[in-house]
Amino acid sequence: MEIHIVPCLSDNYAYLLAYGGAAVVVDPSEAAPVQAELARLGLSLTGIWATHHHHDHVGGIEELVRQNAGLEVIGSAYDGSRGRVPALTRAVSEGEPLWFASHRVRVLEVPGHTMGAVAYLLDNALFSGDTLFSAGCGRLFEGDPPTMLASLTALRALPAETLLYCGHEYTQKNLSFALTIEPDNADVKERLARVDEARNAGQPSVPSTIEDERKTNPMLRWDARSVIQKAKQLGATSAEPEQVFAAIRRARDRF
Repeated sequence: MEIHIVPCLSDNYAYLLAYGGAAVVVDPSEAAPVQAELARLGLSLTGIWATHHHHDHVGGIEELVRQNAGLEVIGSAYDGSRGRVPALTRAVSEGEPLWFASHRVRVLEVPGHTMGAVAYLLDNALFSGDTLFSAGCGRLFEGDPPTMLASLTALRALPAETLLYCGHEYTQKNLSFALTIEPDNADVKERLARVDEARNAGQPSVPSTIEDERKTNPMLRWDARSVIQKAKQLGATSAEPEQVFAAIRRARDRF
């Protein structure tokens, strides 16, 4: 299986998963870049996977369905019951079997950014939408800190080598924020230097790994002493994970 990154809009990523001439696309915010990449690679689109209902993740679905007959469009059962994913043909919940070619896909319910958010885990590749970003996490538009913390806890527990493919190119700003939380974190400094180099060369900062995120993502480091100390300065009333995470997320909202 091959994974092809498709830049969309100003900072979104869609992902083409290709195997044997067939492909599915994750989060097509617009159709034209996806169609162009399909043509370049000589692939036939067979399905669409939506991580959540926001327009910058589903905006290209209807046009892709018009241009590619018989597409299976998959989204969460929560969003499906509310009609929030265009042209949905199959609504899925956590643990429901999903396959791409001969590869089993795990559907993970990860509410917080939205209540219908799901992630897709295929082999060692995680497509997290806007729940877990490279060096950050999504804003809490529908969920609350305990809900998002539970989702991030599940993602943080994935194997260290898991590759993270997220929905936006936010890594530089996220790492710059991380340095305000842990200015002495050498892993953050080293990673920011690598990301700056990649971005200056016109390359994406994704994928990262879950191990990278454990070391450098302040949204996953609620139990690190340095993050706890900073969270208390930012208004956390205790070292409880929910308090620490909420304080760090509020600070990111203002950054």
